[in-house]
Amino acid sequence: MEPWELRRAVEAGRATASELGLQVDDVVVIHNSDRVALRLVPCDVLARVAPLGHLADSEFEVEVARRLVDVDAPVAELEPRVDPRVHARGAFAVSLWTYYEPVDSVVAPADYAEVLLRHHAALRRIALDAPHFTDRVARALREVNDRERSAELPDSDRELLGNALSGLSSAISAARTGAQLLHGEPHPGNLLHTRRGPLFVDLATCCRGPIEFDLAHAPEEVAQHYAGADHDLIDLCRALNWAMFSAWRWRRDDQMPDREHWRVEGLDQVRTALERCELG
Repeated sequence: MEPWELRRAVEAGRATASELGLQVDDVVVIHNSDRVALRLVPCDVLARVAPLGHLADSEFEVEVARRLVDVDAPVAELEPRVDPRVHARGAFAVSLWTYYEPVDSVVAPADYAEVLLRHHAALRRIALDAPHFTDRVARALREVNDRERSAELPDSDRELLGNALSGLSSAISAARTGAQLLHGEPHPGNLLHTRRGPLFVDLATCCRGPIEFDLAHAPEEVAQHYAGADHDLIDLCRALNWAMFSAWRWRRDDQMPDREHWRVEGLDQVRTALERCELG
């Protein structure tokens, strides 16, 4: 968020928590992108604040969290001192979560695979209406094909991303593998290493697809410890994930920090991933 919007988001998080009876003397910005994560102290609550246009996504995330906690999934929990719902305040949607003090160490690949296995098992135990991964691909493809919304994307790269998104989506869908509920983006940035063990966050990306779609977001070594994974399919999914990532960076209203770097890096990663799949 821009500085002026961030100030309003911080105030929305502070005011929402205070009105619910939580003591907020200070706010620490933990993450700032299209939505922000704030640590509220001394009540030690994590506030996730998104523009009101993302209200449906925030409500979906809260519903996913509620259901997964009921089946003991390794996920961050909602703040137990307030009602588990999204609060609309001004131009923002605010949800309140338990704050977990991070542990200063990296999750080992075997542990990463184990917690992802547990998470997938928990996801199979809940009933939830979630989009298919191909719905996300279709949204990315619309951005690429819309020359007004992605005006700065060079024609050659537009063709590269369009072909990659459509071709890889079809190839993955044609693979003979089962689909289930997934985290959607279980990359290292969405796995907290806490004193309770590793916990997944950012649950709004929940979707349906093969488990390899999730494994493609994790470090490559993780798949070696995940029984039954199709490594060729993981390569296809990793290429698709980079194509989607790159498509988002060329949106006119993308707000990812250091966007210019990631525009170049994303396209380079797409080419490298396609060559690995022998599709380049």
